[in-house]
Amino acid sequence: MTTRHTPEVQLRGREGRDQLVLVACFFMLFPGFFFYHSLLGTGTTGAFLGGYFAPVAVAFALPVGLVYLARMRRDPRRLTMVDLHYGLFFAYFLTVVAVNGAVGANRTIVTNHILAVLFMVLVYIQFSFIDFDSRRFRVVGLLSLAAMSTIAFANSVDGVFYLGSLGMAKDADALATYQGFSRSYLFTYLAIVSFTRTLPLRLVLHALGAATLFVNTARSEFVALLFAIPVIEFYYSRHKLYFLLAAAMLAVLVSMYFDQILAALPANRILELLDLSHSTSANKRHQLTVHAWQTVAAHPLFGDYASYKPGYYSHNVLSAWVDLGLFGMIYLAALAVLPITPMFIHEYFAARERGLFMCAFAFACVTVLLLLTSHYFTDMLLSATLGACARYSYERKHGPHRAPQLGTSALRYTDFREAVPQPRQPRA
Repeated sequence: MTTRHTPEVQLRGREGRDQLVLVACFFMLFPGFFFYHSLLGTGTTGAFLGGYFAPVAVAFALPVGLVYLARMRRDPRRLTMVDLHYGLFFAYFLTVVAVNGAVGANRTIVTNHILAVLFMVLVYIQFSFIDFDSRRFRVVGLLSLAAMSTIAFANSVDGVFYLGSLGMAKDADALATYQGFSRSYLFTYLAIVSFTRTLPLRLVLHALGAATLFVNTARSEFVALLFAIPVIEFYYSRHKLYFLLAAAMLAVLVSMYFDQILAALPANRILELLDLSHSTSANKRHQLTVHAWQTVAAHPLFGDYASYKPGYYSHNVLSAWVDLGLFGMIYLAALAVLPITPMFIHEYFAARERGLFMCAFAFACVTVLLLLTSHYFTDMLLSATLGACARYSYERKHGPHRAPQLGTSALRYTDFREAVPQPRQPRA
């Protein structure tokens, strides 16, 4: 006897399979990167996957792409203006890469940019569709954060987590720098904490994240995490005035005992933030920024693609002007700011708690901060921001977890969960 599944059951089955692919991609790319390089750095294994991120991204490219196309086919309304404009940006970016590659631009930079587009697209699709509030994602995410923090603390030497200093790696050239470890941690932390509505758990995650990135010595990500904490806490605080008073009191206490706090901390490069004039890394980045300004002054409209050695790019949004020209930089800046602006106006001070908004806004704040100060324009944080913005735009118009019914009409929809909080009806 053949069992006939209802359209709702079929849709839920497809949803489950899609989520499995997307969640697996997220955890393989981010916590998976951290764990792989931890095994590599401790000499447990050799670099059988090279640098790890590229081969894993290539492996997931087809299944994740198919998930995106299937979702768009089942519900064309999911194609938002964010999708369209980000797609146009990628088309422009790839055109610039192809044209310059054809006339002899540095092959390493061309390859890096093509891979960067793949990484950005994968992250965008993940944040467009993953159910970050699901029990499965949250359990695995919390366990991943705990495991990454444990590895960092257990392998730190004099308060610094740097596996290269242990001298145990079988393939030291393939070992990730502190930026790679911090990227994995920051992505996972923001995705989890944005949907955490329990204050004690959020405080634990903040403290654990700050301590982990401190020993990891990633200054940019450490500052980004500290910047995100008040943004998140102010939003979730039910008593905004009390939160501001508590924040002011904490700031006063920190300023009063600042020297004692510094004396209690282990010495590492995070403390260079207090005086960047003595930081070799900050001075080098300043030189790269000066070089970028010289490049755009000489080529103000079209920039000068790949006019630097691989890795020697400006660590801020000027890198987009150098490689993509003035139009590319303006378009990138607009993508980073414009989609999140109406969300901020509608949601940040509203009397409700929406984890999806907080996810998009937290990533947006961190993205803008790091694009202005330290990160290259192909930063995947922007993709996370825009993916969450696209999902928010769709759900605000049509409600979350809606999918087209199969059968008589492609325009009929079934709600699996309450969409948007409804206003209370006045009593008679």
